[in-house]
Amino acid sequence: MKTDKLPEKKKLPVDKNVLLKVALLIAFTTVLNVSLVAGNEFTAGAIVGYGLVIALLLLILYKDFIRYKPQIKNDFKLLILIGSLLSGNFIIGRTLFYFLQGFNNLLGVDPFLTVYAIPLATGSVLAALLIDIHTAIVFTVITSLIGGLWLNNPLYSVFIFATGLTGAFGVIRCKKRSAIWRAGSYISLVSVAAGLIIFLFREQFSATDSLIIASSAFSNGILVATLVSALLPICEYLFKLTTDISLLELLDLNQPLMRELLVEAPGTYHHSIIVGNLAEAAAEAVGVNPLLARVSAYYHDIGKIKMPEYFVENQVASVSKHDKLTPRMSSLILLSHVKEGVELAKKHKLPQSVIDIIQQHHGTSIQTFFFQRAREQHDALTPVTEEDFRYPGPKPQSRVAALVLMADAVEAASRVLSDTSPARVSLLVDRIINHCFIDGQLDNCELTFKDIREIKTHFVYLLSSMYHKRVQYPGFEFESENENTYTKPAKAQTFK
Repeated sequence: MKTDKLPEKKKLPVDKNVLLKVALLIAFTTVLNVSLVAGNEFTAGAIVGYGLVIALLLLILYKDFIRYKPQIKNDFKLLILIGSLLSGNFIIGRTLFYFLQGFNNLLGVDPFLTVYAIPLATGSVLAALLIDIHTAIVFTVITSLIGGLWLNNPLYSVFIFATGLTGAFGVIRCKKRSAIWRAGSYISLVSVAAGLIIFLFREQFSATDSLIIASSAFSNGILVATLVSALLPICEYLFKLTTDISLLELLDLNQPLMRELLVEAPGTYHHSIIVGNLAEAAAEAVGVNPLLARVSAYYHDIGKIKMPEYFVENQVASVSKHDKLTPRMSSLILLSHVKEGVELAKKHKLPQSVIDIIQQHHGTSIQTFFFQRAREQHDALTPVTEEDFRYPGPKPQSRVAALVLMADAVEAASRVLSDTSPARVSLLVDRIINHCFIDGQLDNCELTFKDIREIKTHFVYLLSSMYHKRVQYPGFEFESENENTYTKPAKAQTFK
């Protein structure tokens, strides 16, 4: 007798990403919980309660991040960075508090008068420098809540919130390492003011205690600036991140790569400087990092160092190297400068964000000149396809990469203009950028039509300014066909 078997229940696949996120949540919750309760007497129930509250705050932090940055769902490096900043912040704070307790016991000072020296704003400043200001603000809120939970003092949460926001906003668009110390001085001033206000609020005013609080609070900013200066390079190295401070160092034209580009390919060097100006101006207009745009433009063509004479901007002789080559071979040489550029960038340890733009600055665009020449020379036995003359890509994956692509194309095309009037320049910019759009090179970079309009406007303005006219110098005829262009000097005006 046959019996019908019940259908087996299908096991739901376990998402490894979810498991990893849960593991990170447990790990960072444990570290934070231990750093808060270590050295204090708590019941098991209180310790569990602390852990659950911390886990809830971390979940809120994560939910805000995935709303603001959806890509963080799969970016475990960023999740680990945020968790490490939060955990490390309290580990440092708890360690300093431990030493302060011992020091204060020797002097007979209340340890809670010197708690204002604990530099919990360090994490907020690092979050602003390494990630962005939105992350730093939310980070500060969570830090202040956990800090108030740690000391069982809601007023201390207010202190942490004030100092953390001061530090985060103090390093927005940080251009120099000295800006970290400037932000530290702001933190010191806000710490002193907030500490004394809290002290007055608790109606425990005394001259001695207020002096201890003021001196402790003032040292807060100094400690924050010291810790940030020490930890920032370590975080950049471990998490492969690039701050504006690091980018500024690459703007130095005495960098080895830029010096080599100037010597080996002076035409490319000059082209890169102009592309940097165009990309930076457009970046400011559309609200992306102008510093990254300029640095990426400076280095986008470093691959031409290998064979500079095959690129028209570096050719001095009237005879081109490509005259003796087939169009396909010429195309391969030009294509290779992207790969060579990426290899040189990695060799000189340029930031990954710059390397990505070097790789994407041509997207998958076609080399029109050699493609047309190949079509004219081909026969029925050697079919010519566009794919053979396209750059390998990928297409620009960010707005900065798209800006460098467009600035590169526009600057190169502007060199063939005989009429450099603003109207002609505007027409050229329109045609080049429209071609990039129609060819699909801007599909993955999230540029809006408003952004494109702003980019065109700034490109036209800068290019028209660069091609300005000069007045004729008296005594010189630069357009003369004679070899001796120097003529009779102009008479000097005399005054009686």
